[in-house]
Parts: sequence; C-alpha cells; structure tokens
Amino acid sequence: MIRNTLCAMAFAAVCAPAAAQDLAFSSDDTEICLSGGNAPDFWKTCIGQAASRCMTLSPSGDTTSGMNGCLALELDWWDAKLNTEYKRLMSEITEFDNAAGFSVADGLRDMQRAWIGYRDAICGFEAAQYGTGTLGSTITYDCLMQKTAEQALYLQQTAFVF
Repeated sequence: MIRNTLCAMAFAAVCAPAAAQDLAFSSDDTEICLSGGNAPDFWKTCIGQAASRCMTLSPSGDTTSGMNGCLALELDWWDAKLNTEYKRLMSEITEFDNAAGFSVADGLRDMQRAWIGYRDAICGFEAAQYGTGTLGSTITYDCLMQKTAEQALYLQQTAFVF
C-alpha cells in the first residue's frame, strides 16, 4: 500500500530505491533515541536518524536512489510501528465498545483513514513544488516518513481511558 502511494506521488522515475543489500540500514539509532528522553516533543529529534545514518554509511547513500532507499526503509519501519500501535489502540477501544454499546472504534478508523488522505495530500503538494525533477521523489519519501512517524508516535502516546 505505502509503496504504491510513494510511486504515484513521486512524479519521478525513481520509484524503486537502491537495492536493500546496498544500504546499511538499522533502526537501532531511532529505537535508542525513542527510549532515551522524556522532555516534551523530544521524540521529534528521533525521526529520520536511521535514514540519515544509512545515507552516511551506505556507498550509494549520497545518490538519489540511495537517499530514497534509506528514507523508504525508515518509512517502512515507522509504518510497521504505526500499524502495531493502531492495532493496540483498536483492541483497547473494541473492548470498551463491546461493553458500552456504542462505537469509539469507528471514530478511530475514520480518523486514520482521513489522516492517510491528509498525509498523502501534504506530501503530494511538497513534491509537486519540485516538478518532475528527481528531488521530488526524495521529498516525497522524506515527507511520508516524517508524517508516518508522527502518526505512529501519536497513536503510541494515545491511551484509551474508559
């Protein structure tokens, strides 16, 4: 799903990032960062760390394809985290819905669907400013990674209280 969105939004020929075996990606830096602070919004500094390190350590990390590959790998990591947090929250809410007789789960589902459209529109707008140049694809990957990370962390910090 995410990969199709990326390709459609990139407006460039670079829809297939560098082969994963060429990239030195690890989510370790991001995971360590996320566990290391409690100041307000400290987590924002964690977004992009794994992709940045990947670009630095990978032989092709300074090419458009390499940058896109590193950003796509971190995007995939955040997308998996988002899906885990969404399922956790939906499970908590579903238990409440069963007991309460009305559906908060519908609200969560609708919010997430609307967020996907919002994210795609923002990232499409950001990329469109670069026309058909290859930088547009990199801007798209970076934007999708940033917005997906923010949503994953929002869901992670959301505790359903009933």
